[in-house]
Amino acid sequence: MSETEQTAQSRRVVIVGAGMAGVQTAVALREQGFTGSITLIGAEPHQPYDRPPLSKAVLLGTAEGSAFDVDFEALSVDLQLGREASGLRPQAHELDTPAGPVAYDVLVIATGAEPLALPGTEGVPGVHLLRTLDDAERLRPVLQRQHDIVVVGAGWIGAEFATAAREAGCAVTVVEAADRPLPGALPAEVTAPMTDWYAQSGAELLTDARVASVEPGTVVLADGRRLAAGAVVVGIGARPATRWLAGSGIALGADGSITADERLRTSLPDVYAVGDCASFPSGRYGQRLLVHHWDNALQGPRTVAANVIGADAGLPAEPGEIYDPVPYFWSEQFGRFVQYAGHHGGAGTLVRRGDPAGASWSVLWLRDGVLVALLAVGRPRDLAQGRRLIESGARLDEQRAADPAVPLKAAAL
Repeated sequence: MSETEQTAQSRRVVIVGAGMAGVQTAVALREQGFTGSITLIGAEPHQPYDRPPLSKAVLLGTAEGSAFDVDFEALSVDLQLGREASGLRPQAHELDTPAGPVAYDVLVIATGAEPLALPGTEGVPGVHLLRTLDDAERLRPVLQRQHDIVVVGAGWIGAEFATAAREAGCAVTVVEAADRPLPGALPAEVTAPMTDWYAQSGAELLTDARVASVEPGTVVLADGRRLAAGAVVVGIGARPATRWLAGSGIALGADGSITADERLRTSLPDVYAVGDCASFPSGRYGQRLLVHHWDNALQGPRTVAANVIGADAGLPAEPGEIYDPVPYFWSEQFGRFVQYAGHHGGAGTLVRRGDPAGASWSVLWLRDGVLVALLAVGRPRDLAQGRRLIESGARLDEQRAADPAVPLKAAAL
């Protein structure tokens, strides 16, 4: 056995964060042949689980569970649950936890994002966030009792929760400070048709409405309106869960994200970051991206694993795999399957496919004729073909692309 092989076998990889990104990093390391020790540390006491079902099936009691189907023992992964990271001392190569320090040779940070609280509501009874399994379990009986529910925020999570609450028979009012749903995600001309989805489902959407205060059983708006609220669910965004890194010397962006490089390495030696807690430079889009979606947490770990193993193999200083995906996410809301691929910032041309008042339609974003992003509502074939066209940098014939009867791939020049 060579010295390099001996070193690789004795290397200790510690992954902090047992969500999708952390679990998939452990799986990818083993699949790609890593033979050293792997420790996976999770703050929650539950077996690692998938988060998308929390706002749907788990809430409605239609899922037996959302735990990952991963045999950690068979993978020789030391799973340590209920152990939260509290600090990082890179000079000592140690991760601090309340139960004591954990030594590492390579550290992978996959702590995800944490939901933003509505100011002034901390400790107010009946106010809920929805991120963890415990959050969903607390909300399930609220839906079963069919309370009047106020949802603060008409973003993706707000729409998904409102959908579940309406399915459970609750009266739902959604309060949004902006003039439309999804204000931070999509332009007004695209989200305008989505306003009607709320009314069609029986939910009331109040736009240009700000919450002044929350009292037990009541939400008070800035204009004096009082909304009955047996429960309040807050979905006003999330920030990378990186507060615990204060004083570690790790570079963070203004948004709180770990500023990883194109290989998902951080500013500290032997430390990588992946998933919702990390931004990365996209060569494809010419800017740094922070992607808070499931697919990013699934894809990034393969790059991390390849680069950890490449470093162990003693490859040159700049080897390894570059991470530059076409971002993708989906949302199920109000009886519609919504999918998005790419990044539309800076795109100069918007092309519509189909009637946005109808059941299925798509929107394309082009930059100098090249497809860079796509939103598909009830048109999964458009999404699948469009994603491949974005990956290949394809130029489109705008007239053909605007015809929903023409397969999107047939509009490529």
